[in-house]
Amino acid sequence: MGTKDQARNELETLLRSQTLAVLATHCEGRPHASLVGFAASEDLKHLVFATPKSTRKYANILADNRVAMLIDSRSNSVSDFEQAAAVTVTGRAREQERKASGRFAEFFLAKHEHLSEFVASPTAALIIVDVDRYSLVTEFQNVVEFRI
Repeated sequence: MGTKDQARNELETLLRSQTLAVLATHCEGRPHASLVGFAASEDLKHLVFATPKSTRKYANILADNRVAMLIDSRSNSVSDFEQAAAVTVTGRAREQERKASGRFAEFFLAKHEHLSEFVASPTAALIIVDVDRYSLVTEFQNVVEFRI
């Protein structure tokens, strides 16, 4: 298996095994980072998360839909410098209409079944990130980029 294939497998494993990501948004030149539960589509073209509509991240996405997400495998130990993997995902975010149904809600709730009431709430939004690029970093310095 080639290096690109190995990196693709590592990316898929990371996206499937991790449940939380750091979402980066911005508004009026001010960056904002938030922790979100996420799920990735099988084809890796989309990431999905849910958020209350009253949050800064939601307002920031409405103002400018360009976002980045960081997903990593760190354990906060010294071994992370050699063993942890991290991926930065860039893309554009949009709110899913009729959030309680459809394929995006299905794969999000398959990973986060405990959030089903929250996702169904009228005060919550299901956000889809249409992925532009994945930038995978392994062994603290090896970088492989995937354009979607």
